[in-house]
Amino acid sequence: MPEVNVEINGRKYRMACEEGQQQHLIGLAKRLNDQVEGLKGAVGEIGDNRLTVMAGIAMVDELVEAERKIAVLRAEVADLTDAGQQLTREAEEMERRLAIKLGEAADRLEAVASAIDETAPVQQN
Repeated sequence: MPEVNVEINGRKYRMACEEGQQQHLIGLAKRLNDQVEGLKGAVGEIGDNRLTVMAGIAMVDELVEAERKIAVLRAEVADLTDAGQQLTREAEEMERRLAIKLGEAADRLEAVASAIDETAPVQQN
């Protein structure tokens, strides 16, 4: 199992990860370190543990907000999907009615053509 070295709040940590996940883990650690450094700038030195807990809570808060937004977007996608399916059903129904009307019109035209053929004088050469 590969290992990477990361730095959080000035401390180095050796961490194991799955093969191919090294850069991802380094990126996550950098993001956590950025959060810790940002809090340190805002609240000052308050102790490593407390600072790390605050950073973790802030990141979980961001995660919860992102999950809420995803839920809203999923609901919107479901609504749009339902609306699209309804429009499809309506279009299919209109197409079906149009086909019936066209069939009826064709029948009438056929009847008119037959009537004309029956009443037309026969021409002899």
